[in-house]
Amino acid sequence: MAPRADAELKRWWDKSYDQLRSELSEMQNYEVQFDSKTYQVEVQLLESTDDYAHVIIGVDDGSLPWSIFPLNADFIRNR
Repeated sequence: MAPRADAELKRWWDKSYDQLRSELSEMQNYEVQFDSKTYQVEVQLLESTDDYAHVIIGVDDGSLPWSIFPLNADFIRNR
């Protein structure tokens, strides 16, 4: 599951401060396919100031224990 989480992290990491604020005005929930498996992805803007955006990403495959404790990563994008 880690390669899928890394790919989603990179996808969001590559966005600008303004893109993140715009696209994450509401939490994003979606599914992606990877190696013929389906993964659930949740992306949320934890904190947004005039100087930075703090984003968290969770990825799970719907199985236990991953659906209860998904892989998480967060990052801060400065303006």
